Amino acid sequence: MLVGRPVAWQYLGTVSVGTGQNSAAEGGSATAGATSSARPGGDVGARAAVGTASGVDRVRAGNGSAPGSAGPAPARAGGWRAPLLWRVLMVGARVLVGCVGRLRVTGEVPDSLRGTPVVVAVNHVGNFDPVVVVAAMRVRGLAPRLLATAGLFGAPVLGWVLRACGHIPVNRASASAADALHEAEAALAAGALVTLYPEGRIGLDPGMWPERGKTGLARLALRSGATVLPVAQWGAHEVVAYHGAGAMVARLFGSVLRRPVLRVHFGPPVQLDDLSVDTPGAALRATERIMRAVTDGLEPLRTDAGETRLPRYVDPTRPLSTARTGDRRHRDPVHRPQR
Repeated sequence: MLVGRPVAWQYLGTVSVGTGQNSAAEGGSATAGATSSARPGGDVGARAAVGTASGVDRVRAGNGSAPGSAGPAPARAGGWRAPLLWRVLMVGARVLVGCVGRLRVTGEVPDSLRGTPVVVAVNHVGNFDPVVVVAAMRVRGLAPRLLATAGLFGAPVLGWVLRACGHIPVNRASASAADALHEAEAALAAGALVTLYPEGRIGLDPGMWPERGKTGLARLALRSGATVLPVAQWGAHEVVAYHGAGAMVARLFGSVLRRPVLRVHFGPPVQLDDLSVDTPGAALRATERIMRAVTDGLEPLRTDAGETRLPRYVDPTRPLSTARTGDRRHRDPVHRPQR
């Protein structure tokens, strides 16, 4: 167990701290990583970053081609050292998740990405999913820096904890949102793994599929040359309600008895080598690819849960909106919510 020593983001070991089980025991079905070409977005490629003595060369995974010249190559970084407080809280997140549900983690993080800039894109289904994602990252040996809404950083105690752990505030309603991207870019240059929600909010889609993403994550990846790693997760919305302190607490304690399955899948890197930050429309195209990759990772998780069409649990406190509906599968008959 490596909790007592400084660690870089890229590897903490595969032991699941707090449970005594290794990641293989928690991995669940390997079928969660399968991507069908019949699904929308089935053509999403994979990208791997391979370290060399002169820097980091990108290789298009799956075709064995030589390193591509398109796009900036990420610089080799020494790796961000997670503060002790953050490492302790990550263990706490793993323990908490084990108390309220059953964590199932599938997919692997390529070894070639260790020590290189990586941006993790995650779908946002509820208030508890940051805890689940952090627990899953602990299982996979990752120590992320999180981009979170600035309001959390203004809260007593919590704000201090977030800053002490090295996380980055985002004020979406002001020009300081650009400052957050600059800080995230600096974090990537220092070798950190940066995690954020491309949707920018908890999704309100009636079927709970990912909404259209904001372009901030794509612009960050294109500007920094970082690899984008899509992560899909499902089940955390059953643990804590969307709104209302009483409903949140009641749902959380009820989860101890229900123990819902909390699924997290790490997908293959998103192919962005053919896009340049200086090309008009590149950020939008990159965003579409990223959201497609996240959605492709989510579909088998929902299939395994038997919730392909509609979620089993519908939170009465969560508003619904189709204003930012993303992938076209929402309008396909097989995926249309039943009434």
